[in-house]
Amino acid sequence: MKKCGINRIYQFGDSLSDTGNCLRETYCRAHSGCRFPPYGMNFYQKAVTGRCSNGLLMIDFIALECGLPLLNPSLEENADFSHGANFAVSGATALSVESLAKKKIHMSYTNSTLSVQLQWMSSHFNSVCSTDCPKYLENSLFLVGEIGGDELTYGLNQGKTMEELRRMVPDIVHAIIRGVRRVISFGATRIVVPGNIPAGCNPVILTIFGTRPSTTYDEYGCVKEWNNFIMYYNNYLKRGIHMLKREYPNISIIYGDYYSAYLWLRQNVVALVYVVQDYKHFGFIVWKSYCPTNSSIYVVVREGKKREEKDE
Repeated sequence: MKKCGINRIYQFGDSLSDTGNCLRETYCRAHSGCRFPPYGMNFYQKAVTGRCSNGLLMIDFIALECGLPLLNPSLEENADFSHGANFAVSGATALSVESLAKKKIHMSYTNSTLSVQLQWMSSHFNSVCSTDCPKYLENSLFLVGEIGGDELTYGLNQGKTMEELRRMVPDIVHAIIRGVRRVISFGATRIVVPGNIPAGCNPVILTIFGTRPSTTYDEYGCVKEWNNFIMYYNNYLKRGIHMLKREYPNISIIYGDYYSAYLWLRQNVVALVYVVQDYKHFGFIVWKSYCPTNSSIYVVVREGKKREEKDE
């Protein structure tokens, strides 16, 4: 990725990419378990930074692959944003608080939705490149997501049926597509829009479905119904991206296939489990929660890159 000449990265999203914004919001910090160990146990100097991981996140590895420093959270005061900024907040949704309220879904512990993060971006760019943002951003990379999964989990946890959640998908995807258009309006020319991971492997989903006698699981112990739903969501997002690419033929807009990369990890977990825990050697730590961790994320980035190159 260093050959791409990327000099800045801008990230929007939720806990999969938050590098510390949640900890800088009073209410979010008070309700986030990511402020305590074991989170951060494998990070530099074993520091708790607000990353919901034992170490680095996908965005961290992407920055390193580009030869850039790790992105600072946008809410950090007096931070260096010369190489980009991370606007992601744990628990954030693609849909606005008002939109979710109409669907009778309550937010968790942050109101910093995608539209709020885009407002932060706008304020940031007005201060650093107000006169010529397209020139300033010509070698920048934007990651719009992953985002959109949290409102589905909130809805499920608050009693919504699978059919009700399915009807939310178009609104979520449209919100993400609007976000992509917004960053393009500022001058973004290289954009990655990640899909969701197989969240049927996540502890919260396993807990909810674990009380249902009809629940079926795949060979990895993940909830089949939820992962099938996530595939439906990702396919809808892909169609939205395809339409965007036709609308903006001169803009590079790529779907980030986190789902397939995560499955690759699950399929190769036995081969990876005892490998040296250095990300350049594909180290991997297995947690009973099936959460991707520090050294496994490098595999996601590398494998995802391989798939993208193959598709091209």
